[in-house]
Amino acid sequence: MTACSGSINPPVGCVTIPIVSDSCFNFVGGASGLDKEVSWVQVPAEYACTYFQNFGCLAAEEDDHTTLSCGTWNMVDVLVPTASGTQNFNDLTSSFNCVRSGSAASDV
Repeated sequence: MTACSGSINPPVGCVTIPIVSDSCFNFVGGASGLDKEVSWVQVPAEYACTYFQNFGCLAAEEDDHTTLSCGTWNMVDVLVPTASGTQNFNDLTSSFNCVRSGSAASDV
């Protein structure tokens, strides 16, 4: 999974993070520069990833997480419902969790 604080093409502030299927990854330590800074993501084929506003992949409300299928996503275009309408998910992510789609379960 690739996450970028700026553009994905050309890459600006991008980090490729190996996926351990169904494990939470927090943007801390060497990846802390991406905490609340993710603007673009690239989800690999055969995976779906859920992005959370909180550490620990915790979702307290409907609007504090979003799930994206494989592909390249601009978080400005990713809209989540809120009590007052919708908001984009740009610069909100603190953790994510990816799962392999289908029945096969291997890591990338």
